[in-house]
Amino acid sequence: MTEQSARQQLVAGAADMIRRRGLNATSIREVAKHSGAPLGSTYHYFPGGKHELAAEAVRYAGDTVAGILAAKLRIGPVEGLRAFLALWREVITSTDYQAGCPVLAVSIEETPVGEERPAAVTAAGTAFTTWSSQLAESLRHHGVARSRAERLATLVVAAAEGAVAMCRAQRSTKPLDHITTELTTLLSAAVDQRRTD
Repeated sequence: MTEQSARQQLVAGAADMIRRRGLNATSIREVAKHSGAPLGSTYHYFPGGKHELAAEAVRYAGDTVAGILAAKLRIGPVEGLRAFLALWREVITSTDYQAGCPVLAVSIEETPVGEERPAAVTAAGTAFTTWSSQLAESLRHHGVARSRAERLATLVVAAAEGAVAMCRAQRSTKPLDHITTELTTLLSAAVDQRRTD
């Protein structure tokens, strides 16, 4: 295994554990075991420890989703929306409702008063901004006004993240099914309206 692939294996393993347990319940030792990597290698690649690894894991998750979105948004915003929601459906169903979004998981973790904001939380903010910006740009490209495109994109990301949490709690895809139907209708209407104006 190359040095780059060993590092990537740790990052992917950390993202998987965070999406299942959250950041506070994920330890460096467990990530190493889960990834099949020697414990010492985690400190070799991530001398800053757990928080450095967590930030990289969140960036990895954010970039992975952004790549999926980018591919489908080239076709159009509705296709991007469907791919975004299908991704989360796959995550929750393939893990028997045990995993969600690692970006959301670190976003809701408590930072003790007086402590510096963890880099993973900053990375989560960047991921949410990137996904929203990608969706908004696609909507603008398809004729939706800038301010409406930004609001719709924020709605999509917020609804998807909330639906994933609800699906896990309810052990049902119904919340995701509901937002898929409504958001598809909403985005389709926004794009179609601009075509007829």
